[in-house]
Amino acid sequence: MRKRLSDLARVRNLFLLVVYAGISIVSLAVSYLLRFDFNIEAILSNNLNVIAPTISITFVSLVSLAFFGQFKIFLGCFYMRDLLALMRAYIFSYAVAFVLMGLFDALAMSRGVFLMSFVISLALAISFRLSFRILRERTLVTPSATMRTPVHVAVFGAGNLGTSLVADLQAKRHLGVLPVVLFDDDKDKIGTRISGVVVEKIPESFDEARRHWRFDRAIIATSKFPSHRLTEITLGLKKIGIEPMMQPSYFDLASGRIKLAPMRKVNILDVLGRPQADMQDELVESSLAGKVVMVTGAGGSIGSELCRQIAMCKVSTLILVERCEVQLFKIQQDLLSRKYGITLRACVADVCDRARMNHLISLGRPDIIFHAAAHKHVPMMESQPGEALKNNVYGTWVVADLASRNNVEKFLLISTDKAVNPTNVMGASKRFAELVVQSMQNRKGNTTKFVAVRFGNVLGSSGSVILTFQKQIEAGGPLTLTHPDVTRYFMTIPEAVGLVLKCGEYATGGEILVLDMGEPVKIMDLAKKMIVLNGLEPDVDIKIDIIGLRPGEKLYEELQNKDERLVRTSLDKVFCFSCQPEKYEDVYKYVEKIKEIADSKDVNDLKRFLNEVVPEYRIQYYD
Repeated sequence: MRKRLSDLARVRNLFLLVVYAGISIVSLAVSYLLRFDFNIEAILSNNLNVIAPTISITFVSLVSLAFFGQFKIFLGCFYMRDLLALMRAYIFSYAVAFVLMGLFDALAMSRGVFLMSFVISLALAISFRLSFRILRERTLVTPSATMRTPVHVAVFGAGNLGTSLVADLQAKRHLGVLPVVLFDDDKDKIGTRISGVVVEKIPESFDEARRHWRFDRAIIATSKFPSHRLTEITLGLKKIGIEPMMQPSYFDLASGRIKLAPMRKVNILDVLGRPQADMQDELVESSLAGKVVMVTGAGGSIGSELCRQIAMCKVSTLILVERCEVQLFKIQQDLLSRKYGITLRACVADVCDRARMNHLISLGRPDIIFHAAAHKHVPMMESQPGEALKNNVYGTWVVADLASRNNVEKFLLISTDKAVNPTNVMGASKRFAELVVQSMQNRKGNTTKFVAVRFGNVLGSSGSVILTFQKQIEAGGPLTLTHPDVTRYFMTIPEAVGLVLKCGEYATGGEILVLDMGEPVKIMDLAKKMIVLNGLEPDVDIKIDIIGLRPGEKLYEELQNKDERLVRTSLDKVFCFSCQPEKYEDVYKYVEKIKEIADSKDVNDLKRFLNEVVPEYRIQYYD
């Protein structure tokens, strides 16, 4: 097999050698003919030195083409990068030939012939490469791959994603998917043509647009449409019986969140209620590059996405800490499959186990710790406050204290908007955890920068309302809603993680940072959108049942406590809340008490204890 492949490579190289040599010779011959008005007698009578320059330019061109990799190319592909490489090869070869002409009289030739030869040889080489691409795309198609009736597609978005998609589909007509129109709101593009496809304004009536352009499918190939516009497009297309597909962004592909499928269905994450924040930041990448980073709770929804985005920043070592070995194994294998080229250490550990965590931190010597380990389920923690105190508060104390004692550069606590004027154990315990890290900033001899990052509900995380609603829709309904007026702030997982990384770079120590999450989303509207996006009608195909607020739940979430002061930061859409932190000694006294009472006191006594530490906590007693 190897011998056969080697023989094929030799044949291909010989073929290219002959073609490129022929291009040089033909270009020089044509150039002489053009220079002397196709008068061959004039050329011969002037005793022109033709052979030596021809051999020289041909030889130099072949060496240059080989140097620039033109003998290793796949002939069926020819794109802008290939064109530039080919141009560089010929520019270099003729620059060398020009120098040789000046050094050796035997190689001298007419400057006009020399320039014409350069232009003609480059044109012939490009034509040669293009012909193979056209041959591959238009002719070398198996009969089974050819569709008799092409599918006409409308592409929404005339930016980089949309134009790339249109060009690719135009080049691969044998697939039977033909773009017939590009829709966009950009006035500068409307009326122009891209790859032969006209750009039109996004229509008011999709039914009329479909009749005019006769498209069968629709692809949304942009992440720039505001959410309300995306909702209008999606619902408008669904009304005429078209299920729109979404072209993933370049960041989705680079991060590995989108793997095999080149497109996906439009989902509720695309109609969030506001434009999604752009969380790519070169400063973050440069600040993490080469660092040793530890992530606790690495197997959770936030923790695993943290690991992916951190790994993309080319850290030297990523330490994964997770007490659930199944989740830890999943994220470890996921990261290994992406081949980020970093050192991974997967550690089964409980953040409440001080001896184990001390071993990991003192041995691993992390520069930055992202503390995502926590219990987050609101109703579940209402009946088990001892577990919330142990994991959310004492676990945070253990890791933060060890970070400080081991001179870790930065410690970031993943907090929640439920920590603001909490009405539930989960929120109160996270507020307690915030007090822990703020007090740790004032610990005597501390050099670590501590910061807490708050964000709202995370769409798509385990336990998310999105997943719950989707399962209920797939089961035929009904959708269960706690209250018709309940509202929440929402973020996507990539946004939440991007915020954490940005805040980590910004932090100077002692802050509580939060993202401007726009307007809160009404869960009733969210439920109806999800039903419509699944091609169904609310209250007709799928019912919505109101079941009442669960223990500890609020109607509305808040962004800041009454004693907190809002301070703008240099980061776009990121705000800082500053308040007087608790004394280290006072918080230490309360944390030590957790070890005594977490497993011995009843539910209501533990809630009263939380209220001592977090006075704004409004207790809902457990019957």
